[in-house]
Amino acid sequence: MLKSTDDLDARAVAARDWALRQLDLAAAAFAPASADASFRRYFRIEDGQRSWVLMDAPPEREDCRPFLQVAQLLHDAGLHAPRVIAQDLACGFLLLGDLGRHTYLHVINDANADALMSDAIDALIRWQLASRPGVLPRYDEALLQRELALFPDWYVGRHLERALSATQAATLSAIDATLIASALEQPRVYVHRDYMPRNLMLSTPNPGILDFQDAVEGPLAYDVVSLFKDAFLSWPSERIEVWRRQYADRARRAGLPLPDEATFVRQFDWMGVQRHLKVIGIFARINYRDGKPHYLGDVPRFIGYVREVVSCYRELTPLLRLFDELGMVA
Repeated sequence: MLKSTDDLDARAVAARDWALRQLDLAAAAFAPASADASFRRYFRIEDGQRSWVLMDAPPEREDCRPFLQVAQLLHDAGLHAPRVIAQDLACGFLLLGDLGRHTYLHVINDANADALMSDAIDALIRWQLASRPGVLPRYDEALLQRELALFPDWYVGRHLERALSATQAATLSAIDATLIASALEQPRVYVHRDYMPRNLMLSTPNPGILDFQDAVEGPLAYDVVSLFKDAFLSWPSERIEVWRRQYADRARRAGLPLPDEATFVRQFDWMGVQRHLKVIGIFARINYRDGKPHYLGDVPRFIGYVREVVSCYRELTPLLRLFDELGMVA
């Protein structure tokens, strides 16, 4: 049965009615499926055993065209992404196939993590092998720097209400330059940018892949570290090391241009620091700009990731001192 119109805002009603017309249905169950950190939201439509997902992406806030492009690239790579059934780009509506209800984040545990990660590693390698230059936007120096600027602007300035001293600002600038140089020296491949358990669905074939619209062409290690050092759950460093080696061994056998082991470990670690600083800033921005405070609860996880890595590299230890001065503890 249709969800009561009284419970829906005007956009949701319009999106629902559009989707039912595309499916030639007079009525169907309609309910929120999920939301993410952007302005997109999702609804599930059910008619008996059949189900679909409706994406509502307000066009003044979100552009659906990258989603359509990357979905096709994933399909071309033989990967399991939602099938696009219908689209209305002027309204910001996409009607998609339903990959199921269970993300990796819902089901992963100590017993099944190795099997799930193995499937995710294989899918990631297929995605990277499909890379072609010039198809996706470049993850270039300017984008990397804009991402890193989120940390001082939103977390330090807005959340901590601190202004960096000239010495602290110089320290952070030097760290940023080091991280950016490491990212730019890596082989370039397709980068999902949020390849983590929350965006991987338990499905057949496994995994289903979601939230890929921000994909770029960039550093090979980016999606690898995103998968193993997640925003919403943490794994022991020993287990991450096993998975990282598993990825590297399979990637090399598949023909991906990985550097020597020591260089790849350093690139993996430093790419993680760049991502973690970015996400700390993003989670603060989501709180203060978008009114979604629950993401801030996961910031200590990222502080812990950063502290663990920078303590191992002389080039990055000034960041540890900066965190101490700012009172940033895991």
